[in-house]
Amino acid sequence: ESHLQPSTMGKDSRLTFRRRHSYNTTSNVTRAIKTPGGKLAVQYTKKKGTVAKCGDCGEKLRGIKALRPKSNIHVPKRNKRVSRAYGGARCGTCVRQRIVRAFLIEEQKIVKRVLHDQQKKDKAK
Repeated sequence: ESHLQPSTMGKDSRLTFRRRHSYNTTSNVTRAIKTPGGKLAVQYTKKKGTVAKCGDCGEKLRGIKALRPKSNIHVPKRNKRVSRAYGGARCGTCVRQRIVRAFLIEEQKIVKRVLHDQQKKDKAK
């Protein structure tokens, strides 16, 4: 006489890898999935994509999808960039800094030119 009745024993919930790769790495992450037939099966999950980062400050760029490089090819351009100068490569703060810096440099050049012209006039007198 057996101590375990068939009603108390559940279905076999043990799963094995489907590929010849037995290590618990990021490329070998699996999920247990119930098939329409009621069986438990292993499903391999894809790696998470990383958000693009600003080339100047390294901050995550907002408005850009986090994708893997291969799937990034098939995504429309509007998901890869922002409609702004340097959109998808630099964050808004860094773009603003670049614009202000360029403006101030140009202003400095103008001031330098004006001072140089004034010194020439003073020497001529």
